[in-house]
Amino acid sequence: MQEQIVPLNPLSRNLKELIEKNRAFIAASKSPNTMRGYRSDWADYLSFATEHNLIALPADPATVSLYLTSRSSSLAAATLARRLSAIAFHHSRAGYIESPTYHPLVRETFKGIRREIGTAQKAKNALLAEQIRQIVACCPETLAGLRDKSLYLVSFAIGARRSESAALRMEDLIFSAEGLIVTIAKSKTDQEAFGSRKAAIPFGADDATCPVRALKRYLKAAGIVSSFVFRAIDQKQRVSPVGLHPDSVGYIIKRCAARAGMKVEEISGHSLRSGFCTEASRQSVPEYLIRRQAGFKPGSKTLDRYIRLGEMFTRNAVSGLGL
Repeated sequence: MQEQIVPLNPLSRNLKELIEKNRAFIAASKSPNTMRGYRSDWADYLSFATEHNLIALPADPATVSLYLTSRSSSLAAATLARRLSAIAFHHSRAGYIESPTYHPLVRETFKGIRREIGTAQKAKNALLAEQIRQIVACCPETLAGLRDKSLYLVSFAIGARRSESAALRMEDLIFSAEGLIVTIAKSKTDQEAFGSRKAAIPFGADDATCPVRALKRYLKAAGIVSSFVFRAIDQKQRVSPVGLHPDSVGYIIKRCAARAGMKVEEISGHSLRSGFCTEASRQSVPEYLIRRQAGFKPGSKTLDRYIRLGEMFTRNAVSGLGL
């Protein structure tokens, strides 16, 4: 069982407050998305243990090793790594100091699986500027269509994560004669974020794809003057008082892409963020400007991957060979 603090004397008020604060810090150590994934991973592991009449907690290293083997044919190496993290987390939370996931048998099993099935993750396609133009052109002139169009353009222009787009509030927006300044708060679910940032969006050259004008039209039509910017809209054109969930943002991104005839299985909620970085790199925008706009940490491997994708043809060694 999980160890509890048992004082010999009655708790002072200050100590009670410290204990509550300590619990809050522990609860905040894992993001909501991580905890949601851990719950799903743990449930799958429990089903395996129950099916084979094995003890799940505390688990024998052989049990975890067999579990990895059973899932190796259907899950990617990255997913299996998260399953191990979930198992280790639940053992730690239950008060067990040593997790079976660190045992040599489990580590060697996982190493062998990685060698056999590989570790490369299938990345979703980045949405580039030309595709963004195609998608927003297919947005209908309804209230929901105006929201979808502004969501696409603004999210692309600031390299937003789904959670950042969903969390935007009217107080985060400052309209000016030059465009729009957006304050993006750090999200607890994003490991790449390193604090709130301000991103400027100048007026676009084309009225049809200008993020600032699109957002203004949507806000005016929806009558939104405070609280959340992007909200659910029902079939009767009624606007929800609460903001969209990040998963809903991802759904809208896919639905709009499908409306434009694109394959949704190749697109994710992250395609706007990766697309911004890749397109900016293709247009020779300096790396530090891309990093500042999208809120990447210096030396981010994720940003480096997006930039390399953008520069595959614009800065290619073969171009100088004279072929």
